[in-house]
Amino acid sequence: MENKLVYDIHDKPKFGAMLVFAFQQLLAIMAATIVVPVLVSSSAGIAAEDAMSTSAALFGAGVGTLVYQLFTKFRSPVFLGSSFAFIGSMVAAFAGATANVYLGYLGLIIGAVFAGLVYVVIAAVVKIAGVEWINKLMPAAVIGPTVALIGLSLAGAAVKDVFSYGPVDGNGSYIMSGFSWVSFICAMVTLIVVTLCSTYGKKMTKLIPFIIGILAGYVVALIFTFIGIKTGNTNLIAIDFNVFKNLLVDGKVALSTFVAVPEFTFMNAFKGIGDFNVSYLATIAVAYVPVAFVVFAEHIADHKNLSSIIDKDLLTDPGLHRTLLGDGVGSIVGAIFGGCPNTTYGESVGCVAITRNASIATITTTAIMAILISFVSPFVAFLDSIPGCVMGGVCVTLYGFIAVSGLKMIQKVDLEDHANLFTVAAILIPGIGGMAMKIGQVTITNIACALILGIVINLILHAKKRGE
Repeated sequence: MENKLVYDIHDKPKFGAMLVFAFQQLLAIMAATIVVPVLVSSSAGIAAEDAMSTSAALFGAGVGTLVYQLFTKFRSPVFLGSSFAFIGSMVAAFAGATANVYLGYLGLIIGAVFAGLVYVVIAAVVKIAGVEWINKLMPAAVIGPTVALIGLSLAGAAVKDVFSYGPVDGNGSYIMSGFSWVSFICAMVTLIVVTLCSTYGKKMTKLIPFIIGILAGYVVALIFTFIGIKTGNTNLIAIDFNVFKNLLVDGKVALSTFVAVPEFTFMNAFKGIGDFNVSYLATIAVAYVPVAFVVFAEHIADHKNLSSIIDKDLLTDPGLHRTLLGDGVGSIVGAIFGGCPNTTYGESVGCVAITRNASIATITTTAIMAILISFVSPFVAFLDSIPGCVMGGVCVTLYGFIAVSGLKMIQKVDLEDHANLFTVAAILIPGIGGMAMKIGQVTITNIACALILGIVINLILHAKKRGE
């Protein structure tokens, strides 16, 4: 397959252009990265003054990505952000702390260490046994529909964002939801501008479709908001300016609030050491370890997908053992600062696929930018102010590209062979149907369930064929 990347892995765009590309990557991963601590704080019933810091989560994602890049020898162009798979585990860490929020923060770090160690153990096994067994266990008939499912399972979230705008409530959700012409128009403007720039844009325009699309959607949202404020029609107010209030002191702009050190997780965790006990350690282990095994399967699917986009097999170069180590250790380091274990982001993979920019220098710059921006309050506030409907327009394209990447893998599969046909079917239908399982504190996601079922069906059917 011809490699049509504009920037390959080791290419380095000019400095100014690279900053723009990095900012685009940051916009792609920003919303999901900072919403995890908001959801955990809300679900765990943590008071606002003790809630997890979104700035710290952004810092942790940046540091975790740098660690990942170091372990993968700067050969895998993907950003690591807060993992949604561990939300239940993180809530369990606070719940097990019996109302001692500081012990809960300590639990977040211990849990990330447990999860990271699972990755380290699997990496050691892969290093010794190689990756051929994984290719046999998860051929294209298994990985293709699983990758497609990752994108398709996010379709509902993208559509929900399309119809979301206005102030954000305590659960991290937009108060305005349901059909609205305001949100729909903002989302469609964003979507159309992104697709036009990516398809017909020239040079730089084709490389930054998300920035242009988000700015276009934001401008439309601003127009609606100003009209709503002027006329008193709150249904037209698409942008929540309350996020900028923390920058003011006595109603005036204060320079002292422009730069703020995030509330790092380890700062709170130190206060909970005195209440640590062995039973709590067991609670954390049960909450985190099983989930790590589930996320391992998604790790492989993400890297298979990225491999198909950049036309390089990341499972052999730099090697699955290195990507696992990078993901595991990156999660530990990210949680020490931001509390959230990290994972490779589909939004980042989609951004690489659409822009054809696989430059590691861009990803590294994005990580550094995330770290620096986490200290700059006005910038974090501006990113927080981007309406959900605008990001929804972007996510339609990002998640769609992930789904299409998986479907392209299925093109190589002989679906006339019923062994392959039923394997693909056994993954897509349960996955799209939302088949998930909860065993104790462990939730096995629909993607993981579908993948496990697909592996089992594939092994049974092909074992039967080999026996004939």
